[in-house]
Amino acid sequence: MANSWVMGQDITSLNAAILDRRDDLIALTQDLIRIPTLNPPGALYRDICDYLDRRLRRSGFQTELIRAHGTPGDSDTYPRWNIVARRDGTAPGDCVHFNSHIDVVEVGAGWTKDPFGGELEDGKIYGRGACDMKGGLAASIIAAEAFLATYPDFAGAIEISGTADEESGGYGGVAYLAEQGYFDPARVQHVIIPEPLNKDRVCLGHRGGWWAEIETFGEIAHGSMPFLGDCAVRHMGAVLTAFEDELYPAMAARTTDMPVVPEGARSSTMNINSIHGGQPEQPDDYTGLPAHCVPDSCRIVIDRRFLAEENIDDVRGEVTELLEGLKAHRDRFDYDLREINMVLPSMTDRNAPVVQTVAAQIEEVLGKPAEFVASPGTYDQKHIDRIGKLKNCIAYGPGILELAHKPDEYVGVDDMIDSAKVMAGALVDILVTPSRA
Repeated sequence: MANSWVMGQDITSLNAAILDRRDDLIALTQDLIRIPTLNPPGALYRDICDYLDRRLRRSGFQTELIRAHGTPGDSDTYPRWNIVARRDGTAPGDCVHFNSHIDVVEVGAGWTKDPFGGELEDGKIYGRGACDMKGGLAASIIAAEAFLATYPDFAGAIEISGTADEESGGYGGVAYLAEQGYFDPARVQHVIIPEPLNKDRVCLGHRGGWWAEIETFGEIAHGSMPFLGDCAVRHMGAVLTAFEDELYPAMAARTTDMPVVPEGARSSTMNINSIHGGQPEQPDDYTGLPAHCVPDSCRIVIDRRFLAEENIDDVRGEVTELLEGLKAHRDRFDYDLREINMVLPSMTDRNAPVVQTVAAQIEEVLGKPAEFVASPGTYDQKHIDRIGKLKNCIAYGPGILELAHKPDEYVGVDDMIDSAKVMAGALVDILVTPSRA
Protein backbone atom coordinates (compact mmCIF):
# COMPACT_ATOMS: atom_id res chain seq x y z
CA MET A 1 0.00 0.00 0.00
CA ALA A 2 2.79 2.42 0.93
CA ASN A 3 4.71 1.50 -2.21
CA SER A 4 1.65 2.20 -4.37
CA TRP A 5 1.26 5.65 -2.76
CA VAL A 6 4.92 6.48 -3.38
CA MET A 7 4.66 5.23 -6.95
CA GLY A 8 1.64 7.49 -7.48
CA GLN A 9 3.51 10.46 -6.10
CA ASP A 10 6.42 9.73 -8.44
CA ILE A 11 4.08 9.50 -11.46
CA THR A 12 2.70 12.91 -10.53
CA SER A 13 6.27 14.20 -10.36
CA LEU A 14 7.06 12.51 -13.68
CA ASN A 15 4.16 14.19 -15.45
CA ALA A 16 5.13 17.51 -13.89
CA ALA A 17 8.69 17.02 -15.15
CA ILE A 18 7.34 16.53 -18.68
CA LEU A 19 5.16 19.64 -18.45
CA ASP A 20 8.11 21.63 -17.14
CA ARG A 21 9.95 20.67 -20.32
CA ARG A 22 7.26 21.98 -22.70
CA ASP A 23 9.37 24.87 -23.99
CA ASP A 24 12.35 22.54 -24.34
CA LEU A 25 10.19 20.08 -26.30
CA ILE A 26 9.10 22.82 -28.68
CA ALA A 27 12.66 24.09 -29.18
CA LEU A 28 14.01 20.56 -29.68
CA THR A 29 11.38 19.77 -32.31
CA GLN A 30 12.07 23.05 -34.11
CA ASP A 31 15.81 22.42 -34.10
CA LEU A 32 15.32 18.96 -35.62
CA ILE A 33 12.98 20.29 -38.34
CA ARG A 34 15.48 23.01 -39.23
CA ILE A 35 18.05 20.39 -40.24
CA PRO A 36 16.72 19.47 -43.72
CA THR A 37 17.57 15.77 -43.81
CA LEU A 38 16.01 15.21 -47.23
CA ASN A 39 15.93 11.66 -48.59
CA PRO A 40 16.71 11.35 -51.38
CA PRO A 41 19.57 12.11 -51.51
CA GLY A 42 20.25 11.60 -47.78
CA ALA A 43 21.37 15.07 -46.81
CA LEU A 44 22.78 16.23 -43.46
CA TYR A 45 22.51 12.90 -41.66
CA ARG A 46 25.78 13.55 -39.87
CA ASP A 47 24.62 17.03 -38.84
CA ILE A 48 21.49 15.76 -37.12
CA CYS A 49 23.39 12.85 -35.51
CA ASP A 50 25.96 15.31 -34.15
CA TYR A 51 23.12 17.44 -32.76
CA LEU A 52 21.53 14.42 -31.07
CA ASP A 53 24.93 13.30 -29.82
CA ARG A 54 25.46 16.59 -27.98
CA ARG A 55 21.95 16.55 -26.56
CA LEU A 56 21.95 12.97 -25.32
CA ARG A 57 25.47 13.12 -23.88
CA ARG A 58 24.32 16.03 -21.70
CA SER A 59 21.61 13.71 -20.37
CA GLY A 60 24.11 11.03 -19.40
CA PHE A 61 23.77 8.71 -22.41
CA GLN A 62 26.70 6.88 -23.92
CA THR A 63 26.53 7.40 -27.69
CA GLU A 64 27.75 5.71 -30.85
CA LEU A 65 27.73 7.20 -34.33
CA ILE A 66 27.56 4.42 -36.88
CA ARG A 67 27.96 4.76 -40.63
CA ALA A 68 26.22 2.10 -42.70
CA HIS A 69 29.03 1.57 -45.19
CA GLY A 70 28.05 0.01 -48.48
CA THR A 71 24.29 0.26 -48.03
CA PRO A 72 22.05 1.65 -50.82
CA GLY A 73 22.75 5.37 -51.25
CA ASP A 74 25.79 5.47 -48.98
CA SER A 75 28.61 7.55 -50.46
CA ASP A 76 31.24 10.00 -49.34
CA THR A 77 28.89 12.80 -50.45
CA TYR A 78 25.86 11.36 -48.67
CA PRO A 79 27.09 8.97 -45.96
CA ARG A 80 24.41 6.99 -44.10
CA TRP A 81 24.98 7.98 -40.46
CA ASN A 82 23.03 6.69 -37.47
CA ILE A 83 23.20 7.33 -33.74
CA VAL A 84 22.51 4.89 -30.91
CA ALA A 85 22.50 6.23 -27.34
CA ARG A 86 22.27 4.11 -24.19
CA ARG A 87 21.78 4.92 -20.52
CA ASP A 88 22.20 2.01 -18.11
CA GLY A 89 20.43 1.87 -14.79
CA THR A 90 21.78 0.96 -11.39
CA ALA A 91 20.70 -2.69 -11.57
CA PRO A 92 20.14 -5.36 -14.24
CA GLY A 93 16.85 -5.34 -16.11
CA ASP A 94 15.20 -5.03 -19.49
CA CYS A 95 16.20 -2.52 -22.15
CA VAL A 96 13.59 -0.23 -23.71
CA HIS A 97 14.63 1.17 -27.08
CA PHE A 98 13.02 4.20 -28.77
CA ASN A 99 13.81 4.21 -32.48
CA SER A 100 13.11 7.20 -34.74
CA HIS A 101 14.16 7.84 -38.30
CA ILE A 102 15.96 11.08 -39.03
CA ASP A 103 15.21 11.41 -42.75
CA VAL A 104 12.31 13.27 -44.35
CA VAL A 105 10.74 13.09 -47.80
CA GLU A 106 10.84 15.75 -50.50
CA VAL A 107 9.00 18.98 -49.78
CA GLY A 108 6.58 18.98 -52.73
CA ALA A 109 4.29 21.84 -53.76
CA GLY A 110 1.44 23.53 -51.93
CA TRP A 111 3.12 24.78 -48.76
CA THR A 112 2.00 28.00 -47.06
CA LYS A 113 4.64 27.64 -44.32
CA ASP A 114 8.43 27.45 -44.53
CA PRO A 115 9.02 23.67 -44.84
CA PHE A 116 12.14 23.92 -42.69
CA GLY A 117 11.17 26.87 -40.51
CA GLY A 118 9.70 24.97 -37.55
CA GLU A 119 7.07 27.69 -37.17
CA LEU A 120 4.92 27.51 -34.02
CA GLU A 121 1.35 28.65 -34.53
CA ASP A 122 -1.79 27.86 -32.50
CA GLY A 123 -0.07 25.02 -30.66
CA LYS A 124 1.21 23.37 -33.84
CA ILE A 125 4.79 23.13 -35.11
CA TYR A 126 4.97 23.16 -38.91
CA GLY A 127 7.62 21.70 -41.19
CA ARG A 128 8.65 18.75 -43.28
CA GLY A 129 9.17 15.91 -40.85
CA ALA A 130 7.31 17.61 -37.99
CA CYS A 131 4.78 14.79 -37.90
CA ASP A 132 6.82 12.09 -39.65
CA MET A 133 8.69 11.82 -37.35
CA LYS A 134 10.84 14.45 -35.69
CA GLY A 135 8.03 15.30 -33.27
CA GLY A 136 8.02 11.68 -32.14
CA LEU A 137 11.80 11.67 -31.76
CA ALA A 138 11.65 14.82 -29.64
CA ALA A 139 8.83 13.41 -27.49
CA SER A 140 10.80 10.22 -26.79
CA ILE A 141 13.86 12.24 -25.71
CA ILE A 142 11.78 14.42 -23.37
CA ALA A 143 10.05 11.31 -21.97
CA ALA A 144 13.41 9.65 -21.26
CA GLU A 145 14.94 12.77 -19.73
CA ALA A 146 11.94 13.37 -17.46
CA PHE A 147 12.00 9.71 -16.41
CA LEU A 148 15.71 9.86 -15.58
CA ALA A 149 15.18 12.97 -13.46
CA THR A 150 12.33 11.31 -11.54
CA TYR A 151 13.64 7.74 -11.28
CA PRO A 152 17.46 7.94 -11.18
CA ASP A 153 17.75 4.46 -9.62
CA PHE A 154 15.94 2.48 -12.29
CA ALA A 155 16.81 -1.07 -13.32
CA GLY A 156 17.72 -2.00 -16.88
CA ALA A 157 18.55 0.41 -19.70
CA ILE A 158 17.10 3.01 -22.05
CA GLU A 159 18.22 3.36 -25.63
CA ILE A 160 17.36 6.10 -28.13
CA SER A 161 18.32 5.83 -31.78
CA GLY A 162 18.12 8.16 -34.75
CA THR A 163 18.39 6.15 -37.94
CA ALA A 164 18.76 6.76 -41.65
CA ASP A 165 16.73 6.06 -44.75
CA GLU A 166 13.42 4.80 -43.35
CA GLU A 167 11.67 6.71 -46.12
CA SER A 168 13.58 4.70 -48.72
CA GLY A 169 13.47 1.28 -47.07
CA GLY A 170 15.64 1.65 -43.98
CA TYR A 171 18.57 -0.36 -45.36
CA GLY A 172 21.12 2.28 -44.35
CA GLY A 173 19.52 2.57 -40.93
CA VAL A 174 17.62 -0.01 -38.88
CA ALA A 175 18.34 -2.89 -41.27
CA TYR A 176 22.08 -2.25 -41.00
CA LEU A 177 21.93 -1.88 -37.21
CA ALA A 178 19.89 -5.08 -36.93
CA GLU A 179 22.51 -6.92 -38.99
CA GLN A 180 25.16 -5.64 -36.56
CA GLY A 181 23.22 -7.00 -33.56
CA TYR A 182 21.81 -3.77 -32.15
CA PHE A 183 18.31 -5.27 -32.02
CA ASP A 184 19.33 -8.68 -30.72
CA PRO A 185 16.74 -9.77 -28.12
CA ALA A 186 19.62 -10.43 -25.71
CA ARG A 187 20.47 -6.71 -25.88
CA VAL A 188 17.05 -5.06 -26.33
CA GLN A 189 13.74 -6.43 -25.09
CA HIS A 190 11.17 -3.71 -25.91
CA VAL A 191 11.07 -1.39 -28.93
CA ILE A 192 8.82 1.64 -29.39
CA ILE A 193 8.95 3.42 -32.74
CA PRO A 194 7.35 6.90 -32.38
CA GLU A 195 5.77 6.97 -35.85
CA PRO A 196 2.71 9.26 -36.20
CA LEU A 197 -0.17 6.83 -35.83
CA ASN A 198 -2.16 9.16 -33.48
CA LYS A 199 -1.56 9.38 -29.73
CA ASP A 200 -4.42 7.04 -28.73
CA ARG A 201 -3.34 4.13 -30.94
CA VAL A 202 -0.92 1.25 -30.58
CA CYS A 203 0.30 0.19 -34.02
CA LEU A 204 0.98 -3.54 -34.15
CA GLY A 205 2.50 -3.77 -37.61
CA HIS A 206 2.03 -3.04 -41.28
CA ARG A 207 0.99 -4.37 -44.67
CA GLY A 208 3.51 -5.80 -47.11
CA GLY A 209 5.00 -3.94 -50.06
CA TRP A 210 6.22 -4.95 -53.51
CA TRP A 211 7.88 -2.40 -55.75
CA ALA A 212 8.69 -3.13 -59.38
CA GLU A 213 9.58 -1.38 -62.63
CA ILE A 214 7.83 -2.34 -65.84
CA GLU A 215 9.30 -1.29 -69.17
CA THR A 216 7.56 -1.62 -72.53
CA PHE A 217 9.54 -1.54 -75.77
CA GLY A 218 8.95 -0.10 -79.22
CA GLU A 219 10.85 1.09 -82.24
CA ILE A 220 11.95 4.66 -82.89
CA ALA A 221 10.74 6.33 -86.08
CA HIS A 222 9.77 9.75 -87.40
CA GLY A 223 6.73 11.16 -85.62
CA SER A 224 5.04 12.03 -88.90
CA MET A 225 5.15 8.34 -89.87
CA PRO A 226 4.41 6.49 -86.64
CA PHE A 227 3.32 3.43 -88.65
CA LEU A 228 7.01 2.88 -89.48
CA GLY A 229 7.85 2.57 -85.79
CA ASP A 230 6.27 1.07 -82.71
CA CYS A 231 5.08 3.31 -79.85
CA ALA A 232 6.20 2.04 -76.45
CA VAL A 233 3.91 4.56 -74.74
CA ARG A 234 0.86 3.04 -76.42
CA HIS A 235 1.99 -0.37 -75.24
CA MET A 236 2.24 1.02 -71.71
CA GLY A 237 -1.25 2.44 -72.15
CA ALA A 238 -2.44 -1.11 -72.74
CA VAL A 239 -0.75 -2.18 -69.51
CA LEU A 240 -2.48 0.61 -67.59
CA THR A 241 -5.83 -0.27 -69.17
CA ALA A 242 -5.40 -3.89 -68.12
CA PHE A 243 -4.59 -2.71 -64.59
CA GLU A 244 -7.76 -0.61 -64.52
CA ASP A 245 -9.99 -3.32 -65.98
CA GLU A 246 -8.61 -6.38 -64.22
CA LEU A 247 -6.11 -5.80 -61.42
CA TYR A 248 -7.64 -2.86 -59.53
CA PRO A 249 -11.10 -4.48 -59.23
CA ALA A 250 -9.51 -7.72 -58.03
CA MET A 251 -7.46 -5.88 -55.38
CA ALA A 252 -10.44 -3.84 -54.17
CA ALA A 253 -12.38 -7.06 -53.54
CA ARG A 254 -9.77 -8.34 -51.07
CA THR A 255 -9.91 -7.33 -47.42
CA THR A 256 -7.81 -8.12 -44.37
CA ASP A 257 -8.37 -9.04 -40.75
CA MET A 258 -5.40 -6.81 -39.88
CA PRO A 259 -6.68 -3.64 -38.12
CA VAL A 260 -5.25 -1.43 -40.88
CA VAL A 261 -6.07 2.28 -40.87
CA PRO A 262 -7.46 4.20 -42.65
CA GLU A 263 -10.36 2.09 -43.89
CA GLY A 264 -9.32 2.29 -47.54
CA ALA A 265 -6.11 0.42 -46.72
CA ARG A 266 -8.03 -2.62 -45.48
CA SER A 267 -7.96 -3.71 -49.12
CA SER A 268 -4.99 -4.37 -51.39
CA THR A 269 -3.78 -1.24 -53.17
CA MET A 270 -1.38 -0.23 -55.92
CA ASN A 271 0.04 3.17 -56.76
CA ILE A 272 1.62 4.08 -60.09
CA ASN A 273 4.66 5.82 -58.64
CA SER A 274 6.05 7.27 -61.86
CA ILE A 275 5.90 7.05 -65.65
CA HIS A 276 8.64 7.95 -68.13
CA GLY A 277 8.37 7.53 -71.88
CA GLY A 278 10.08 8.83 -74.98
CA GLN A 279 12.56 11.68 -74.95
CA PRO A 280 14.14 12.75 -71.67
CA GLU A 281 12.74 15.94 -70.18
CA GLN A 282 14.88 18.96 -70.91
CA PRO A 283 16.05 21.48 -68.28
CA ASP A 284 13.59 24.19 -67.28
CA ASP A 285 15.60 26.81 -69.16
CA TYR A 286 15.46 24.88 -72.46
CA THR A 287 13.44 26.90 -74.99
CA GLY A 288 13.61 24.58 -78.01
CA LEU A 289 10.89 22.30 -79.33
CA PRO A 290 10.81 18.51 -78.97
CA ALA A 291 12.10 16.29 -81.75
CA HIS A 292 9.58 14.28 -83.77
CA CYS A 293 10.21 10.73 -82.63
CA VAL A 294 8.19 7.65 -81.85
CA PRO A 295 9.22 6.52 -78.34
CA ASP A 296 10.98 3.18 -78.18
CA SER A 297 10.78 2.81 -74.37
CA CYS A 298 8.31 3.56 -71.60
CA ARG A 299 8.77 2.75 -67.91
CA ILE A 300 6.53 2.80 -64.87
CA VAL A 301 7.26 2.07 -61.22
CA ILE A 302 4.48 0.34 -59.30
CA ASP A 303 4.02 0.40 -55.53
CA ARG A 304 1.88 -2.61 -54.59
CA ARG A 305 0.75 -2.92 -50.95
CA PHE A 306 -0.50 -6.35 -49.97
CA LEU A 307 -2.24 -7.99 -47.05
CA ALA A 308 -1.17 -10.64 -44.56
CA GLU A 309 -3.66 -12.96 -46.26
CA GLU A 310 -1.88 -12.61 -49.63
CA ASN A 311 1.14 -14.58 -50.78
CA ILE A 312 4.04 -12.62 -52.27
CA ASP A 313 4.37 -15.14 -55.11
CA ASP A 314 0.73 -14.50 -56.02
CA VAL A 315 1.30 -10.74 -55.85
CA ARG A 316 4.15 -11.02 -58.34
CA GLY A 317 2.34 -13.64 -60.37
CA GLU A 318 -0.83 -11.71 -61.11
CA VAL A 319 1.16 -8.82 -62.60
CA THR A 320 3.32 -11.20 -64.63
CA GLU A 321 0.23 -13.07 -65.84
CA LEU A 322 -1.37 -9.82 -66.99
CA LEU A 323 1.78 -8.83 -68.90
CA GLU A 324 2.12 -12.26 -70.47
CA GLY A 325 -1.49 -12.07 -71.59
CA LEU A 326 -0.78 -8.81 -73.39
CA LYS A 327 2.32 -10.32 -74.96
CA ALA A 328 0.29 -13.23 -76.29
CA HIS A 329 -2.50 -11.14 -77.78
CA ARG A 330 -1.13 -7.67 -78.56
CA ASP A 331 0.88 -7.20 -81.73
CA ARG A 332 4.59 -6.46 -81.14
CA PHE A 333 4.13 -6.13 -77.36
CA ASP A 334 7.24 -6.87 -75.32
CA TYR A 335 8.21 -5.92 -71.78
CA ASP A 336 10.71 -6.24 -68.97
CA LEU A 337 9.73 -6.60 -65.31
CA ARG A 338 12.31 -5.75 -62.63
CA GLU A 339 11.67 -6.12 -58.90
CA ILE A 340 12.98 -3.14 -56.92
CA ASN A 341 12.15 -4.17 -53.37
CA MET A 342 9.90 -6.43 -51.33
CA VAL A 343 8.74 -6.28 -47.70
CA LEU A 344 6.55 -8.89 -46.05
CA PRO A 345 3.75 -7.89 -43.66
CA SER A 346 4.68 -7.68 -39.97
CA MET A 347 2.40 -7.97 -36.92
CA THR A 348 3.18 -8.05 -33.20
CA ASP A 349 0.90 -10.12 -30.98
CA ARG A 350 -1.67 -8.00 -29.16
CA ASN A 351 -0.69 -9.67 -25.89
CA ALA A 352 3.02 -8.83 -26.23
CA PRO A 353 4.46 -7.02 -23.18
CA VAL A 354 5.19 -3.69 -24.90
CA VAL A 355 1.72 -3.67 -26.45
CA GLN A 356 -0.04 -4.16 -23.13
CA THR A 357 2.23 -1.70 -21.32
CA VAL A 358 1.74 1.15 -23.80
CA ALA A 359 -1.99 0.45 -24.11
CA ALA A 360 -2.37 0.68 -20.33
CA GLN A 361 -0.52 4.00 -20.30
CA ILE A 362 -2.69 5.41 -23.10
CA GLU A 363 -5.76 4.65 -21.01
CA GLU A 364 -4.09 6.14 -17.91
CA VAL A 365 -3.03 9.37 -19.64
CA LEU A 366 -5.93 9.91 -22.04
CA GLY A 367 -8.74 8.37 -20.04
CA LYS A 368 -9.92 6.03 -22.79
CA PRO A 369 -8.94 2.58 -24.08
CA ALA A 370 -6.20 2.36 -26.67
CA GLU A 371 -7.11 1.52 -30.25
CA PHE A 372 -5.08 -1.25 -31.87
CA VAL A 373 -4.20 -0.58 -35.49
CA ALA A 374 -1.86 -1.57 -38.29
CA SER A 375 -0.14 0.82 -40.67
CA PRO A 376 -1.02 1.09 -44.37
CA GLY A 377 2.67 1.60 -45.18
CA THR A 378 5.73 -0.20 -43.97
CA TYR A 379 8.14 1.21 -41.42
CA ASP A 380 11.26 -0.05 -39.66
CA GLN A 381 9.48 -2.69 -37.58
CA LYS A 382 10.02 -4.96 -40.58
CA HIS A 383 13.78 -5.05 -39.98
CA ILE A 384 13.55 -5.36 -36.20
CA ASP A 385 11.18 -8.28 -36.70
CA ARG A 386 12.84 -10.20 -39.53
CA ILE A 387 16.53 -9.35 -39.18
CA GLY A 388 16.71 -8.64 -35.46
CA LYS A 389 14.29 -11.48 -34.60
CA LEU A 390 12.77 -9.16 -31.98
CA LYS A 391 8.97 -9.52 -31.92
CA ASN A 392 8.19 -7.23 -28.97
CA CYS A 393 8.00 -4.08 -31.10
CA ILE A 394 5.31 -1.49 -31.83
CA ALA A 395 4.85 1.94 -33.33
CA TYR A 396 3.49 4.58 -30.99
CA GLY A 397 3.89 8.32 -31.23
CA PRO A 398 2.32 11.74 -31.67
CA GLY A 399 1.05 13.11 -34.93
CA ILE A 400 -1.83 12.52 -37.33
CA LEU A 401 -1.12 9.74 -39.80
CA GLU A 402 -2.87 11.46 -42.70
CA LEU A 403 -0.51 14.48 -42.46
CA ALA A 404 2.59 12.46 -43.31
CA HIS A 405 4.23 13.58 -46.58
CA LYS A 406 1.59 16.31 -47.07
CA PRO A 407 2.15 20.08 -47.53
CA ASP A 408 1.95 22.13 -44.31
CA GLU A 409 2.76 19.03 -42.26
CA TYR A 410 2.59 19.74 -38.53
CA VAL A 411 2.66 18.14 -35.11
CA GLY A 412 0.59 19.33 -32.15
CA VAL A 413 2.49 20.33 -29.02
CA ASP A 414 -0.20 18.95 -26.70
CA ASP A 415 -0.11 15.65 -28.61
CA MET A 416 3.63 15.45 -28.07
CA ILE A 417 3.20 16.16 -24.36
CA ASP A 418 0.57 13.43 -24.02
CA SER A 419 2.68 10.95 -25.99
CA ALA A 420 5.71 11.77 -23.86
CA LYS A 421 3.64 10.98 -20.75
CA VAL A 422 2.63 7.63 -22.27
CA MET A 423 6.23 6.78 -23.19
CA ALA A 424 7.57 7.83 -19.79
CA GLY A 425 4.84 5.85 -18.04
CA ALA A 426 5.82 2.79 -20.07
CA LEU A 427 9.39 3.22 -18.83
CA VAL A 428 8.09 3.24 -15.26
CA ASP A 429 6.07 0.06 -15.83
CA ILE A 430 9.00 -1.79 -17.39
CA LEU A 431 12.06 -0.44 -15.56
CA VAL A 432 10.77 0.46 -12.08
CA THR A 433 9.46 -2.32 -9.84
CA PRO A 434 7.33 -1.67 -6.71
CA SER A 435 10.23 -2.67 -4.48
CA ARG A 436 12.35 0.12 -6.02
CA ALA A 437 9.66 2.82 -5.93
